[in-house]
Amino acid sequence: MTAPLVVFAVGNPSRGDDAIGPVICGRLEEWLENEKLADRVELIEDFQLNVEHALDLQSRELALFIDAGENTPAPFIFAQIFPSTVPSHTTHALPPQAVLQVYRQMERSEPPPSFVLCVRGEKFELGEPLTAAAENHATLAFELLIGLCRQPMLAKWEAAATSIEQLSINSRPLET
Repeated sequence: MTAPLVVFAVGNPSRGDDAIGPVICGRLEEWLENEKLADRVELIEDFQLNVEHALDLQSRELALFIDAGENTPAPFIFAQIFPSTVPSHTTHALPPQAVLQVYRQMERSEPPPSFVLCVRGEKFELGEPLTAAAENHATLAFELLIGLCRQPMLAKWEAAATSIEQLSINSRPLET
């Protein structure tokens, strides 16, 4: 049986804050097991997204892409995404929107509703550990993720994305 929710956690644990995706994935795996929800969510961890990941979207109700982002507003962005070939906020060559586009072309149908959780990273150098700021951002993102996994419904996720976007807009300094 295919889990209704697929979560892609992208990043390289050897490159500083690029480890955010795998770190969150590890926490999520443990949490799902403890909550007896592991059969409802398939976790896919990889260094970067590839065209083959479009196959992992088959028969899903929702998809989530987790990654670190340079210059992402702190602590993270959570937004619905759609098939496209436009560049994204992540540090990887194939953005989630492109994976959705590959699915659309391959299946000749729309991919499942999809979202991105892009967590702000600060330093991405080889051999560096996760920074304290990235650890804090990952913790805040994981708190959101727990709520999303408890209610894996499109309307709830859309509402969460809208409320986070409004919070981000309202917390920006006014331009003079």
